[in-house]
Amino acid sequence: MRWLTRRSRVPPVLRLCLAVILAAASIVGLSAPASQGQTSGTNPTGGAASELNPPSKSPEPPGPGDPTRSFPDSPGLRALGYTLYQGSCASCHGIALQGTPGVAPSLRRVGPGPVDFYLSTGRMPLDSPRNQPLRNPPLFKREQIDALVAFISSFGGPPAPAADPAKGDLAYGFHEFTLDCAGCHQIVARGGITVNAQVPDLELATPQEIAEAVRMGPYLMPHFDAKQIDQHALDSIVRYVVWTRHPVNAGGWGIYNIGPIPEGIVAWFIGLAALVIVARLIGERMDEPV
Repeated sequence: MRWLTRRSRVPPVLRLCLAVILAAASIVGLSAPASQGQTSGTNPTGGAASELNPPSKSPEPPGPGDPTRSFPDSPGLRALGYTLYQGSCASCHGIALQGTPGVAPSLRRVGPGPVDFYLSTGRMPLDSPRNQPLRNPPLFKREQIDALVAFISSFGGPPAPAADPAKGDLAYGFHEFTLDCAGCHQIVARGGITVNAQVPDLELATPQEIAEAVRMGPYLMPHFDAKQIDQHALDSIVRYVVWTRHPVNAGGWGIYNIGPIPEGIVAWFIGLAALVIVARLIGERMDEPV
């Protein structure tokens, strides 16, 4: 009790500065974005991703008349893709792309979209089939990715979709994203955690990658066909996702734009700091001789 009640030897100004620094560090830590170089790992529940056995999903083709993305193709590229596939992919997906039950799906008739998505975002190849595929720096160069796309696409599948944010409508994109995506990716596409999976943020996703993800449904994400999300809705969603990276914070400090939780924390910090300052001032006045 004597130690708790004795007068502090630290100057009041220094204590106040230390409290402000600690409060600021706490706010920054809570509102800081996820690391840009996400690493592959098991899902947050501790179970293995392969043990979940998510159902295999065939990628949805673009709607009739919708734009598509073409990739280079030649016998030389396919030969290079075959070599890369045997060295980096066949151990899980099978020598003939037939897949391995409980480990990796078949790559026959997936088309170029899923291959481009997983390789260009560094989600494949995985160190272990038990890991959830998360965004990482790509292991392959662009020419090697094109080679693998050419080889795997030779086994059939729908063309890769495309999206143009310039043709989308921002307000409509916000509506569609809120309806179909925000439940997992959060309203400003910062990601989160859902059952048996970590939901990635979309800050680094290109319009092409977003279009491919919508039509393919990577990992546990559902896929959407052209009837559920048509081309205009897709363009609008992409435009909204791009907008969320630099939103207009008309009310002031956005605090990473993740909603009322950090705003409430900041309000509590400010309120508690004000109470501490007032209590300290009152206490010092009581110490003064009458």
